Amino acid sequence: MSDLASLRRIGFLTLPNHSMIACANALEALRMANYVAGHPIYSWHVVTIDGQPASASNGLTLSPTRALSEVGTLDLLLVCGGVDIRHAATPAIEDALRRLSRRGTALGALCTGGFVLAEAGLLDFHRCAVHWENLAAVREEFPHVAFVEDAYAIDRDRLTCTGGIAPLEMMLELIEAHGGRGLADKVSEQFILDRAGARAGRGKPAARPRPVLADPTLARAVKLMEAAIERPPGVKAIARRLDVSQRQLERLFRRDLGMGPAAYHLGLRLERARELLRLSPLSVTDVGLACGFASAAHFSAVYARRFGHPPSGERRSA
Repeated sequence: MSDLASLRRIGFLTLPNHSMIACANALEALRMANYVAGHPIYSWHVVTIDGQPASASNGLTLSPTRALSEVGTLDLLLVCGGVDIRHAATPAIEDALRRLSRRGTALGALCTGGFVLAEAGLLDFHRCAVHWENLAAVREEFPHVAFVEDAYAIDRDRLTCTGGIAPLEMMLELIEAHGGRGLADKVSEQFILDRAGARAGRGKPAARPRPVLADPTLARAVKLMEAAIERPPGVKAIARRLDVSQRQLERLFRRDLGMGPAAYHLGLRLERARELLRLSPLSVTDVGLACGFASAAHFSAVYARRFGHPPSGERRSA
């Protein structure tokens, strides 16, 4: 396992359309650790392959930006992703990441940057955290990567996280490894972050947002449906699994969600299909199969009724 305490010289590889908030949260955690400690623990460089600043998804750039080849030895390189990540994963970037891996540099990713590491074959048989919106697509595409519904994942010398404040939480793990929990807690206090609450809820924020369901049977039913997108078991099988009658299950769904369980599960499958059409390279037929539709014609008809256009139209607009 990578020694987190030794990861003190860190590079931020900013890709076109990267998430500024994710990058800034990770970088600011290091700055604040130096400030609170009263001496420089960490150093960092914002880099690109060619040294030209990369525009974030909000149109801003970070300066100074240097070429990756000019910054010397790094302990950790974090790939900063964002929107349109497939176009950012160029062969030159993937080759550079493989070279760093061979030299023993720890690698990580913020937001969708994990896609680039996975595309380069550098996350095989590692746990990886990505934003819930991308989870279904990358699971289909990279079966050898253990994608998890956590805010961040640290697995040996691979450190990955989702967007938002998750990079800050991940960097606090590094800070704690070097300076102890006291230092990490002081950093979180400076950012007015309830670290105790964040630690208690670790693994929850990255999951797809679910409706708040007070009834435990209904909550379990929805969870079963989310786990059975490819092979829908049917309402009768779900009711049997939960040890309730099908009529009772129907009543719970209509009371709290305003529709029957079959309609709700179909909606989940169609939303998953929409994500795959937008974010994965799978063919329309394969997307339909991955979401439990036995025929392309049935998938296309149901999709068009829900969204007003066929799956092929979704792919073209994406």
